[in-house]
Amino acid sequence: MASVGFSSSSSSGSSMSCLMENGDQLPHVLAVDDNLIDRKLIEKLLQNSSCKVTTAENGARALEFLGLGDRGRLNSLEGNISKVNLIITDYCMPGMTGYDLLKKIKESSVMKEVPVVIMSSENVPTRINKCLEEGAQMFMLKPLKQSDIKRLRCHLVNSRG
Repeated sequence: MASVGFSSSSSSGSSMSCLMENGDQLPHVLAVDDNLIDRKLIEKLLQNSSCKVTTAENGARALEFLGLGDRGRLNSLEGNISKVNLIITDYCMPGMTGYDLLKKIKESSVMKEVPVVIMSSENVPTRINKCLEEGAQMFMLKPLKQSDIKRLRCHLVNSRG
């Protein structure tokens, strides 16, 4: 269960609109956090809520997984779009903040519909508003709890119709 870089098990993707109706298809969440302990906690909480989880330790690795990185921009684009139903990212990360990652995802014509949730240990209203205005689905305070993940899952399901 170690996750160096990003880790995931592969599955054939179905449309995001039928996440809960299809019992075989688990919602797939990409969790991005530079802190290994936080990343493991998020991964475990999501797995406990019957989600498939891929982790990335920074924004660049997340973009690479999504097919939006500098290398292989088109190679994995179609392959990963159907696999990721939600992206949850830390706000404060070196190199690329969660806000920068959010902007890159929302600029992509292929990925812009995927819900992005930003999380932070700092409750800064201007930062929260900036992320929500840029298209974040939710802003959550860390450390996340199982009840946060339940809210997240409901939001994920309700965001597709």
